[in-house]
Amino acid sequence: MKTYIALLRGINVSGQKKILMVDLRALFESIGFKEVRTYIQSGNVVFLAEEASGLADAISTAIFKKYGWEVPVLIRTAAEIVSVLSNCPFSEEKKVKSYFTLFQEIPAEENIQEVADLNFPGEEFQITPTCLYYFCATGYGRVKMSNNLIERKLKVRATTRNYRTLLKLVELGA
Repeated sequence: MKTYIALLRGINVSGQKKILMVDLRALFESIGFKEVRTYIQSGNVVFLAEEASGLADAISTAIFKKYGWEVPVLIRTAAEIVSVLSNCPFSEEKKVKSYFTLFQEIPAEENIQEVADLNFPGEEFQITPTCLYYFCATGYGRVKMSNNLIERKLKVRATTRNYRTLLKLVELGA
C-alpha cells in the first residue's frame, strides 16, 4: 500500500457542504482505504491505498452517494507536494506566507498564458503547468486571484492550500 493525500475542494467553506472529519474518515474507510487521517476541517485526508488509479473518482462518487454533492478531489503524494514547495519561486519569507493552487490536470498552454498575463496590484503569482504560486501581503481573504477565477480562466478543477497546510500534509504522509 502507498500513502496518498486527497485534497477536497469546497467542503466546510462558509457553512457549505459540511462534512464532519470523523464522518469523512469513516467514508474513506468504507471505500477500503487504511490509516485514514484528516487535517483541519477543509478536506485534507491522508490515507493508504493499493494504487492511485481511480482514487479521486472513487472518493467523489462516495461523497455524492452519501451527501448528494459533487466535490472535486485532487490526489497527490507527499513527494509531489514536496516538489511543489521546493519549486516555489518566492523567497523563503514570502513562501511561508504563500498559497498554492494545485490543478487537477495540466491546463492548456493558451489558458496558462492568459492567467500569466493577469496583473492585480499587491498580488504576486507565478504559474506552472501543475501549480499557481500566490503571495499577497494582505492575506487571501479579499484577493482578486481567487480559486474560482483560476478555475474559470484555466478551465480545470483546482484547489488552494496555504504553506503550513501543505507542510503538515507532507509530514502526515511521510
